[in-house]
Amino acid sequence: MNDSLSPQALRHAIRSGAHRGNTSGLAAGFVQCNIVILPADWANDFLRFCQLNPRPCPLVAMSNRPGDYTLPPLGDVDIRTDVPSYRLFRDGKFVEETPDITPLWDDNLVTFALGCSFSFEEALLADGLEVRNVTEGVNVPMYRTSIDCNSAGPFAGKMVVSMRPFHAADAIRAIQICTRFPAVHGAPVHLGDPALIGIDDLARPDYGDAVSVGANELPLFWACGVTPQVALEAARPPLAITHSPGCMLVTDLRNSQLAVM
Repeated sequence: MNDSLSPQALRHAIRSGAHRGNTSGLAAGFVQCNIVILPADWANDFLRFCQLNPRPCPLVAMSNRPGDYTLPPLGDVDIRTDVPSYRLFRDGKFVEETPDITPLWDDNLVTFALGCSFSFEEALLADGLEVRNVTEGVNVPMYRTSIDCNSAGPFAGKMVVSMRPFHAADAIRAIQICTRFPAVHGAPVHLGDPALIGIDDLARPDYGDAVSVGANELPLFWACGVTPQVALEAARPPLAITHSPGCMLVTDLRNSQLAVM
């Protein structure tokens, strides 16, 4: 897939089935979003969960009303078809992945679009820092941790983090850069020893792909938008739909619009 495609062209390619994979590095300069879709009577508690956990769940947009499958602030979005791969959960249990949720759609569903780390990756690259998962052409490694999220109604659980390794000086610069992007996870939540946040083995991520970590590099861990999937497992709504890890909604918002100067 051509990385210079506009967000509109990329969404149309996804909608038509021409693109089904990871969206990292595509439509450069534009915000990509994690997605959570829930029945309306679960939406208020999930909204509160996002408000109480802004690092892993930075809310960018949500449906104007139940059943609305558009997200006008983000572009000409049809949320039923414009994500390359969706994950379907029933009663908190993962059921299947699908490229199209049109058959599942009804007038009771509410969509949440959450900020994604792909936006700050672009800022890191623009500053000349290496982002290992981009260099190695894989999905970013993501891990379940021992860090508690703040609960809201039935929504609770442990934070999921994404990891990128850096040499010490570059790690400091990465933290400075990402602090400017609170709407896309902000600064890392941890650096250094992964065991301190409950991660046993960096070579075995829970989601995504492992990347190489040099002997003199520090792993940096950012709050990750897969965290809501863990909260869904705890809450057990009758139906929930999310993006598949790495397969995001590409929007018309520019990354620069989310930066805090």
